[in-house]
Amino acid sequence: MFTVERSNHNPILKPDHRHPWEAKAVFNWSPVIHKGKLYCVYRAQAERDQLGEMEVGTSTIGCAVSRDGVHFKNRRQLIMPEEEWEKYGCEDPRITKIGSKFYIFYTALSKYPFEADGIKVAVAITRDLQKVTEKHLVTPFNAKAMTLFPEKINGKFMALLTANTDRPPAKIALAQFNEEEDMWSQDFWGQWYEKIDDHTLDVQRDDNEHVEVGAAPIKTKDGWLCFYSHIQRYFTEQKVFGIEALLLDLKNPQEIIGRTKFPVMIPEMMYEKTGQIPNVVFPSGSIERKNAVEIFYGATDNTCCKAEVSLSGILTHLKDKKGVGAVTRSMNNPIIEPLPNHDWEARATFNPAAINCEGKTHILYRAMSMDNTSTIGYAASEDGLSITERLDEPVYAPREDFEKKIAGGQGNSGCEDPRVVLIGNTIYMTYTAYDGVHMPRVAVTTIRKSDFIAKNWNWSKPTLISPPGVMDKNTCIIPKKINGRYLLLHRIETTICGQYLPSLNFEEEKLSSCIEILKRRPGMWDGVKVGITAPPIETDYGWLLLYHGVSERGEYRVGAAMLDSEKPTNVLARTAAPIMEPIMEYEQIGQVNNVVFPCGTVRHGNTIFIYYGGADSVVGVATVKLTDLINMM
Repeated sequence: MFTVERSNHNPILKPDHRHPWEAKAVFNWSPVIHKGKLYCVYRAQAERDQLGEMEVGTSTIGCAVSRDGVHFKNRRQLIMPEEEWEKYGCEDPRITKIGSKFYIFYTALSKYPFEADGIKVAVAITRDLQKVTEKHLVTPFNAKAMTLFPEKINGKFMALLTANTDRPPAKIALAQFNEEEDMWSQDFWGQWYEKIDDHTLDVQRDDNEHVEVGAAPIKTKDGWLCFYSHIQRYFTEQKVFGIEALLLDLKNPQEIIGRTKFPVMIPEMMYEKTGQIPNVVFPSGSIERKNAVEIFYGATDNTCCKAEVSLSGILTHLKDKKGVGAVTRSMNNPIIEPLPNHDWEARATFNPAAINCEGKTHILYRAMSMDNTSTIGYAASEDGLSITERLDEPVYAPREDFEKKIAGGQGNSGCEDPRVVLIGNTIYMTYTAYDGVHMPRVAVTTIRKSDFIAKNWNWSKPTLISPPGVMDKNTCIIPKKINGRYLLLHRIETTICGQYLPSLNFEEEKLSSCIEILKRRPGMWDGVKVGITAPPIETDYGWLLLYHGVSERGEYRVGAAMLDSEKPTNVLARTAAPIMEPIMEYEQIGQVNNVVFPCGTVRHGNTIFIYYGGADSVVGVATVKLTDLINMM
């Protein structure tokens, strides 16, 4: 229901070899607005001192200022190791202004080699961001990533911190202080730590995860918005660093109003994949600007980067406790169900294509018999939401050896998951052809529009267009020539690909290459594989593509992407969260549980009708406003 867009200027801050104290890396920055300018404090790492005892460069806290949020000047050290409790480095600052003071909480290192007992939170206070007036050791126990709320709540200072960061399981917890001095009172923290579970926010989904406080909370009309670091499979070599979000109650931040189910960001760009610690995005700050939130993050413990997300979009998502997404389901769902008295569709009816012709919505759905043979059934709707016509016999059935069940087979076979487009006076249907033994392949057939309307099912002889031995499915044709060529979208293994063809003469034109368009995002809701749903819809902003994504738990959800009008292999935007996920019983329980799988859409003005399979068993329909999808992206 929203997108996350990285700044085109990333990485914004890079190591500066002219300054020895930040020559190795600059990362994990935190912003604050002061006198109309953007100030950022950040972790700066020097190159290793060849004569020193440490095998890594010392970290200090730098400060820089910008007028436009992109070009930073006056880079200088603000916080340096001076006390015994920080002698081995100052890391990962979070800055908050309350009243006339700036509170900068950071990680203080007092032991080397680094160990949990020597990693604690400290605070530096400044009134002008030029000079630190006081510093204090805050926690007597292992902790990191502490940040203040930007105003008092119920008359008290309020903070978020990560306790036991280096003694997992780490806990994101709240602390509230009557007086400023309580922030560094050892007595206060001793009593607080004894009852740490009373202060902990329940944000971990399982014991293999690790969490850490990220940015300072942002006050919104709906609650405190907090971005934090979430690491999946933390105790393995296959860690997935992600950025997630929480929405906390304004008056009682201990109460979680909403949270993301998956990361809103994972490492995808080269600067997020290659560095001191590969494949890391780490949120350390955020600010609100003009109904957007800028997320400040460190990439691979090497550079400082930014991304932007719609404030209203992410708030809507966080308040959506039922996972409804952006769509509205028909009250008539399921609109097509198996019919026991029709052998050919007695087991399941699902994954429908759809097309609008002569003012009527025509639906071609996958029908499965009790012996698991798939054929294509036909239904029609006058209003798009309820079925007004349904034929007693399939309109398309296996005809060729490559889609007929091999003798003795009991598994799936036949003609699966159709997609249809109208080009000129011809309807093209692409589908998955499967004999139950060999690798499924993409087939295409055509029918004249006049025959289709008259229900004269004179389909052309089907042609295989994908190569043998390759898992190639989910194929459609963009129904318009682009720069003199047609573009076919298809899924190779786990990735949505494209291929340009000079013509639609499929006796000669075949799928033989893969221009990568959309990849899976490991750790996110579409982390295992992605594939197209229906043929993309042309808009004033580009080609709107709905796609399905599969999570590690096998759940199928639907997201959206905007492809460039003139070069649809370029992705202009992609939703960070799904617009639709399985929430109804008919989507959660069936042949394959927890599946929503569209193969057809029809646009009527500003409304898009999405026709989908629920749990590989029934057909449903949902609607969404085109403007809503465009606004998301």
